[in-house]
Amino acid sequence: MDGPVCLIVNPHAGAGRAMKLLPGVEAELRAQGRRFRVERTTSMDHARELAREAAAAGEIVAAMGGDGITGAIADELKHGKALLAVFPGGRGNDFARKVGIPFEPAEAAKLLRTGAERAVDLAEAGGRSYLGILSAGIDSDVNRIALETRLKLGTFVYTYGTLRALMSWQEARWELTVDGETRSFAGYSVAVCNSGVFGGGMYLAPDAKLDDGLLDVVLIAKQSRLAYLRGLPRVFKGTHLEHAAVTLIQGREVTFGADRPFTAYADGDPIAELPTTIRALPGALRVVAPR
Repeated sequence: MDGPVCLIVNPHAGAGRAMKLLPGVEAELRAQGRRFRVERTTSMDHARELAREAAAAGEIVAAMGGDGITGAIADELKHGKALLAVFPGGRGNDFARKVGIPFEPAEAAKLLRTGAERAVDLAEAGGRSYLGILSAGIDSDVNRIALETRLKLGTFVYTYGTLRALMSWQEARWELTVDGETRSFAGYSVAVCNSGVFGGGMYLAPDAKLDDGLLDVVLIAKQSRLAYLRGLPRVFKGTHLEHAAVTLIQGREVTFGADRPFTAYADGDPIAELPTTIRALPGALRVVAPR
């Protein structure tokens, strides 16, 4: 893959991990003889602006940070505006995990000469796209706690958030419509999955595909707090789907809401207030991936 690179770096990603590993990425790009420039972000809006400018300039856009900045940049590049390269520098790096991109950013940069361009799906809610999973309910509380904490917990920040959120959780009543079919239930959460992975390696929808044009919708129904907690380790293996309280359905368009307000989060950041509608965007993103 030829062409200059605009490397957009979140200097705060991974508690400084991205900046620590940046010199290795720069060395790899120089070894390729590739023209590149480095831009450090000051906010998600700034990252989006940089991505738009790079796309207009005909550059390959490289996102170096976590799933948040990667998702924001992907949203700006959708519908073929530019090619996205992902250099993992955050805590979870779940999109890279799903695609098979190396977690070492310098190794990921090598895919510019050894990898291939791949078209992958995005999902869209309220005019904004995401890569991974949009979820609401107890996940809303977990994400809020994870974002607010100052504890340096790495990927365990989501486990910490879950334990905190469970202490005060009260079940919600949910109503959703998937491709015109409506259902309701009482329980913990609704998650609409594109990649199917979040929370630093939790395979909520383990068989979700990035190129099938479908959304995997995971419903977690009423159960005791202890049963919910016991089921969490199974999510890392994807075996939680065997539990009677967990339902997975697929569709191209999903609308859902609850009996009280929730903020839906995707790629680690707030994306919409409920009720919201999510649509699959088949093959909307061009990404550098392993062959």
